[in-house]
Amino acid sequence: MSRTQVLSFLFFAFAIAAYSVLEWHHTKNEDIKVVENNITPDFIAESLKSEAFSLLGSLTYRIDAKRMEHYNELAVTYFEYPKYTLYPKDSDVPWKISANEGTLYNSNRVKLENNVLLISTDEKSLIREIHGKYLELDLNTNIISSENRIEIKGVDFAMQGTGLIIDLNTKQVTLTQHEQTIYQPSAH
Repeated sequence: MSRTQVLSFLFFAFAIAAYSVLEWHHTKNEDIKVVENNITPDFIAESLKSEAFSLLGSLTYRIDAKRMEHYNELAVTYFEYPKYTLYPKDSDVPWKISANEGTLYNSNRVKLENNVLLISTDEKSLIREIHGKYLELDLNTNIISSENRIEIKGVDFAMQGTGLIIDLNTKQVTLTQHEQTIYQPSAH
């Protein structure tokens, strides 16, 4: 074979191999899309309002959400703009937590993401608001946690740090890594 024939043969072999790889990749992506499209929610709720009660009949939390999608097969529920009102044990004063997105797992653990805001409705509370991109809420224990950056706003102060654990029942707040606190006394 001449050099031109060998180069032509190699070029066509490469072209066929490249075409085969592209076709295989395209077919694989179509299969993934078909699988993703086959998972549909078991039910959807618009403008959801729901309440949960303890075994003794006391209100434990309320949830309002713009939209809710429940996937029984995945054991998960997705929320758009969830707003939880949490009622800690032995307290008449609720906490409110909201976010742009929320995911509830069968373990009663909620992951809240994007513009997460936790507000104390207790006028006597030192802490007024907690802001973050991500918080996890355990609905069984009323413990809220995060490993991300957090901003705490309170009476006459603002604090930034990373990592947070809050037990709403005991009102104990732990900031894992403190970065800065700014004290701003209010004019009385």
